Amino acid sequence: MAYSMPIPGKSVQSDTQPHGRATTFARQLAVATELPFTLVAGVVVGGLIGYGFDRLLGTRPVCLLLFGAVGFFAGLREILRRVGKGGSGSGQSPSA
Repeated sequence: MAYSMPIPGKSVQSDTQPHGRATTFARQLAVATELPFTLVAGVVVGGLIGYGFDRLLGTRPVCLLLFGAVGFFAGLREILRRVGKGGSGSGQSPSA
């Protein structure tokens, strides 16, 4: 396959448009595949931290449940941040 120089004045946008759609789809698919792991990781990390505090303090399920819930909400917040960033295009919130 020979390389040809672009011709000044000729648009190359039409040649790259299908590739751009494929790249966008691949990025969206990657983010959608990553989101469940983000939520589960937050719960697991929060639960492990809570379990450690329960072992230290002797309060059996209290810290485990508390930090597990904090991890869940942290994971949910991260998911909403990533989904919102992908939809706005600029990466900023609408109020900014």
